[in-house]
Amino acid sequence: MKEWLGLLARLVVGGVWIVAGALKFPDPAASVRAVRAYDLLPPSIEPTVGHLLPVLEVVVGAMLVFGLLTRTAGAVSALLCVAFIIGISSAWARGLEIDCGCFGGGGLEEGASSKYPWEIARDVALLAASLFLVWVGRTRIAVDNLLFRPVPEGP
Repeated sequence: MKEWLGLLARLVVGGVWIVAGALKFPDPAASVRAVRAYDLLPPSIEPTVGHLLPVLEVVVGAMLVFGLLTRTAGAVSALLCVAFIIGISSAWARGLEIDCGCFGGGGLEEGASSKYPWEIARDVALLAASLFLVWVGRTRIAVDNLLFRPVPEGP
């Protein structure tokens, strides 16, 4: 049963990452603006993070959807979720009114803090699903099952 739940978690989390990253590709400047709006990183690395983050999201999402190196992709996904939870929580605590930039956009947005609880809850759910994938490792209908020998069951 856990392998089927893992498949569902892979498809949902992977799909979210692919959509989030793909929506940022057409406007890389907006992605950089979103990173800058959090005011957490040194200005010298904000452009790099803003440009690389969508690529990382799409790659991790594709790995999850295809079931390729699921544990590793799940761990990277979990780290991204933790980073986003910290970022949104930090913005909220500092009274910033910014669009999270999770699905494109970003920057100042009047009344954005009213969305922060939902955004944090969403990221916590994605974190839980990512950690489940790290724990389960192998799932149904995955490239991992073609590339790696099955792990023998107990004695």
